Amino acid sequence: MKGLKDYFENTMGTGVMSTADKEGKVNAAIYSRPHFLEDDSIAFIMSDRLTRHNLLSNPYAAYLFIEEGFEYKGKRLYLTKIREEENKDLIQSLSRRKYRNEKTGARFLVVFQLDKVLPLIGAGDEKDGLRQV
Repeated sequence: MKGLKDYFENTMGTGVMSTADKEGKVNAAIYSRPHFLEDDSIAFIMSDRLTRHNLLSNPYAAYLFIEEGFEYKGKRLYLTKIREEENKDLIQSLSRRKYRNEKTGARFLVVFQLDKVLPLIGAGDEKDGLRQV
């Protein structure tokens, strides 16, 4: 997990979180890089919008990360929601962007177990960092 944490701490790019509701209607939204917690779980800070709403009825998500640049490099993370927290102090300490005088509404720290990691392109294999838990 340390290698993946280092990757996301040192690689800039664009992330997309995909979820589906209990009926299978899909949603995709731009999300920043994941936060890695001490228990080897992964967390994202979410507003009370469609992505979070979908996760209330269907815990599965996919996070696609495209590295900056002209090549198609990145990662695909397959995730299962395990919990969420409304701890404002923890969320503020993890926030990479600071909001000034802006009402952001309720924010949640949504925590996932990492089920599988694949490269952005292709099925991957052991040498490419395929990790299936």
